[in-house]
Amino acid sequence: MGGPARDGRAALSGPHPPLTLGTAGHIDHGKTSLVRGLTGVDTDRLAAERERGMTIELGYALLTLPDGQRLSIVDVPGHERFVRTMVAGATGIDLYLMAIAADDGVMPQTLEHAAVLRALDVRDGVVAITKIDARDPAAAIAAARQLLPAAEVVTCSARTGEGIMHVIAALARVAARVQSRVSVAAAAVLHADRAFTIHGAGTVLTGTLWSGTIGRGDTLRLLPADRSVRVRGVQVHGQPVDRAMAGQRVAVNLARVSVASVARGDALVGLDSFVQATTTLDVALELHETPGTHAPRVQVHHGTRAAPGRLVGLTERYWQVRLERPVLAADGDRLVIRRIAPPDTLGGGVVLDGTARRHGRHPQVLERLGRIDRGEELTPPPPNPPTKPRARPSESAGLDPDALSLAGRLLAAGYEPPSRTQLGEDAAHLDALRDAGLAVRIGRDMYAHADAIAEVGERVTAIIRAEGNITLARLRDELHTSRKFAQALLEHLDADRLTRRLPDDSRVLRRR
Repeated sequence: MGGPARDGRAALSGPHPPLTLGTAGHIDHGKTSLVRGLTGVDTDRLAAERERGMTIELGYALLTLPDGQRLSIVDVPGHERFVRTMVAGATGIDLYLMAIAADDGVMPQTLEHAAVLRALDVRDGVVAITKIDARDPAAAIAAARQLLPAAEVVTCSARTGEGIMHVIAALARVAARVQSRVSVAAAAVLHADRAFTIHGAGTVLTGTLWSGTIGRGDTLRLLPADRSVRVRGVQVHGQPVDRAMAGQRVAVNLARVSVASVARGDALVGLDSFVQATTTLDVALELHETPGTHAPRVQVHHGTRAAPGRLVGLTERYWQVRLERPVLAADGDRLVIRRIAPPDTLGGGVVLDGTARRHGRHPQVLERLGRIDRGEELTPPPPNPPTKPRARPSESAGLDPDALSLAGRLLAAGYEPPSRTQLGEDAAHLDALRDAGLAVRIGRDMYAHADAIAEVGERVTAIIRAEGNITLARLRDELHTSRKFAQALLEHLDADRLTRRLPDDSRVLRRR
């Protein structure tokens, strides 16, 4: 069918199932120039990116290979400050294109991006040794083969065009052996990496469709708000389609959803999907560096979300992840684990039980995790989550969908209540939620879901009864949150006359 689609436009149906290709590599090693050479599309769309000559946000392009295979390309930043953005773009990809400059060779972000790919179990890809017009590529070729021995290695120059067709040929060979997600029957799952509004069309979420299909008129769940939404329209690389398939870059236009109520990290899932908001996961990890402290605090990347949390070691392979903010996960999903300071990718692995309860190294638990890990046992599917936050019918009666969406947002925020400013346009519904008993003001200008505050009260009561009192540091560690939120929550419980503050700043229960 000829060469690559130089203008980035191509038919979106054909004999080959779609695949998503993610770029990788150190800053200034030519990823974006290489994508432009392959597709004719400049993925650096922001003025700041063009002025600085550095990719900051994710970029997208469509590459049609000579045999008609279409690759949705996600171009990621290479700077160490934007690894979080890189991981958000890499989740959901099927194969990679790693750029290594001939004049630099393997650099720190080359190593970290390779570690991210291993953590996400993305095994198939091509290494392009770029800038061969500037330096003999022999040393870079040798280093690339040592770092990624299973990858095809080719040489090229985006500036002169030399070797571009060799890159295309290598991608075609690798893509031919990659199994498409279309072949796996599953509910729709799309983790959003962008949310914006188009005049006259409304709110749009974009992302890589992990599984299933999404078409016009479909009813989906928007997480973490757990709100039922209707699909107004679907586009793939700017072209309207009746139905998008897994493995494609998809833009979904939602009906009656305000852009202020959605953000990167939200997810669109089918009504029968097992994805749900969770803060406790049992996982199997492969870490190239084992954290030395007890329950180390790390950054956990899943989908297009990142959340701080603690790793509780069960065995060398099995861990429990206890997050400070929820991720939207299902069993079998991949995680990336990064050290917070100094930042570095420690490894990653797979979710064994996304609805786990807190536990320790109990033999029965470890035996069960081993069976799940070996495929001998499936975790029971979680109960169908409610379409609204927990509330008595009298509490939610009369609330409009946007108010209920805000209630879900507050519930997902858990023990870290947002401020009115952070809630944006959604803050207009706070009075209605407070009147319904679903929202509670914390301090001067923070708002939490009533269920979250009730749970904090129960946990504080249990700790005081067991230990005699509770300190700010004790609550901070119990909730895995910051001092700021722990202090605000304790002061709220003081004002609510559940607790009484002592001169040493500890709290005890008030007599009632």
